[in-house]
Amino acid sequence: MKCKLLALTVFSLLTVSAVAQRKKISEISVDIKMDMSTYVSGERVRGVVDIKNISPDRLSVGYPDSKDHVFVEVYRSNDNIQLDRFKKLRPFVSPFSLNANEGQKLEVFLGDNYDLTESRNYRARAVLVHNGYRYEGPYRTFSVVPGIHIASAKQVFANDKTKSRHFEILREARNGVEHIFLSALDIYEDGRVQSLGTTDIGAMLRITKPTISILDGGEVIVIHRNGADSFVRSEFWSMPKLLHLRSRISVGDPATAGQARVQELYKREGGIKPVERPWWKFW
Repeated sequence: MKCKLLALTVFSLLTVSAVAQRKKISEISVDIKMDMSTYVSGERVRGVVDIKNISPDRLSVGYPDSKDHVFVEVYRSNDNIQLDRFKKLRPFVSPFSLNANEGQKLEVFLGDNYDLTESRNYRARAVLVHNGYRYEGPYRTFSVVPGIHIASAKQVFANDKTKSRHFEILREARNGVEHIFLSALDIYEDGRVQSLGTTDIGAMLRITKPTISILDGGEVIVIHRNGADSFVRSEFWSMPKLLHLRSRISVGDPATAGQARVQELYKREGGIKPVERPWWKFW
């Protein structure tokens, strides 16, 4: 009889503990939403961490007296192996504090803590640690792809002979629309390769092949068609220690812009009237 009572007591305690654990977990929620489902290798993989504090406790992350922690775990989808963070750790999110019944959305760049240049499928989940409890969000999947090669160019620096900069124009579908990307790599004489990132320049039409030009002053000009009568001119500044997107402007297609202006003239003026001549004059 005593054994039965002891067993019932232990079972009751375990049940109460499990209920308390479920209740506590439901009081704080954490999640991450990815900007895109697919990224081109070298792009900044951006997400937004969403935290809701329904507990009576105060959450604090990133301040000198903070005891809570927020981070994002990333796994390879095919074998579920967790990625190692870089040795030089960076905070995943900006410092924040939440009182009861408050929420916060925080920007996070996964590439600042993980090497995501390898083309494959990944899974990510946000985690918050508070008072010894670990609150886990659902897994969110995303892919890193190499992109499809269109054109390439090489830049050498007069004041830095140790490396050369290699540019590649890529294309990849994004939300059902094809986009054009510019990727840059520094290749050193000793074999080292350093990625300078990949930039999404915008939607493109495959009617005309994009072009890339490197000027003597370090300007890198990419021109691509984004409409029937329009192109986009993207200008980067490429210096030995800097690659910066300076401007991106729309320009008319020289072959059709004149025709478009004539059509607009007809709409505005109601057409061009013929010259009136008397019927007997044929000259």
